[in-house]
Amino acid sequence: MGGPQRPEPCSGGVHVPLRGPGFGTYAPEEVGWLLKDLSHLDLEPRRAVDEADFFAWLPAEYQPDAAYQELFETVLREGSARFALAVAVLTELVLAERGANSVLVSIARGGTPVGILMRRWAAAARGQVLPHYAVSLVRGPGVDTGALDYLARHHDPADVVFVDGWTGKGAIAEELSTSLARYRAVGGGAAFNDELAVLADPGSCVRTYGTRDDFLLPSACLNSTATGLVSRTVYSPSLTPPDGFHGAKFYRELARDDASHRLLDAVSDAFSDIADQVAPAVAAIRGSDRTPTWAGRQTAATLCAQYGITDPNFVKPGVGETTRVLLRRPTWRVLVREPQALEHRHVRLLAAARGVPVEVVPHLAYTCVGLLKGAA
Repeated sequence: MGGPQRPEPCSGGVHVPLRGPGFGTYAPEEVGWLLKDLSHLDLEPRRAVDEADFFAWLPAEYQPDAAYQELFETVLREGSARFALAVAVLTELVLAERGANSVLVSIARGGTPVGILMRRWAAAARGQVLPHYAVSLVRGPGVDTGALDYLARHHDPADVVFVDGWTGKGAIAEELSTSLARYRAVGGGAAFNDELAVLADPGSCVRTYGTRDDFLLPSACLNSTATGLVSRTVYSPSLTPPDGFHGAKFYRELARDDASHRLLDAVSDAFSDIADQVAPAVAAIRGSDRTPTWAGRQTAATLCAQYGITDPNFVKPGVGETTRVLLRRPTWRVLVREPQALEHRHVRLLAAARGVPVEVVPHLAYTCVGLLKGAA
């Protein structure tokens, strides 16, 4: 079964999943990180890095200010039930269509809280205990082939369900599909399903989703302090052996600010409140045409042409990405689909506070879009 067969290493080898509390703050049974611990390395450069070395470095971990923390608390308080419903619907779709033996494999780090919550819903609602891992997917190199080898050795690849938080322009979904095809072509041999399952799919990039609404997820508000204190993943042949895993850091020094468990528990506590809404929502999705239209990518292309933007990476679609760029990067302007929508109330306030103009563009695929400075 599966990909290249290599002998299992002894405990502590590169093929053993990392688990909390030794790596990350999630409970050990909630996720196994198929990563190499690089916490001892200084990977945050103090100068610009060459493009060839880009994936071997980490940006300095952004620490949210008081206003950002307050936004997280507000979204967590007001949006937990909506988040919980999307988690429940997504989990039920996966179990109905991929089977009871599903193995959840979240894209680290943004997909990991979603995978944990899906696992919690399956246990609470169905009494099923689903395996859950987190793997690295880096644009260019793609999904970690060492992690794929591990999964193929320990599970039926057909049972593996790749999970992420949301779609923007669909880059992650496309990267996953491309890299799995490349893995098969070079002899990986494992029949992994390349269909990405996401909590929110406002860009209409996937068939399996909890919702296609564009709203702010609490987990999109913070970085490592909402994802078990784990960094973004890094890839470099100089840091990880050819048959090993991609790497990441565990930011133990941020323990005082860790909100990861509070986020999980707030959403889990809302499961009982939304339980009677799940079956109708699942039936509605299964009865609809779920063919991806890639409307989000089309919107981005249209905006590039309309505003003279040459780099599509300057277009940040969706409430989550728009919020993040307003708080962290010089933003040129914000586009909204409806002038007074509740979903982007905080975006309008942030834009006003920073002197960023807001324009109404009625036919956006998203609730709102942020455009970075330098875009035109």
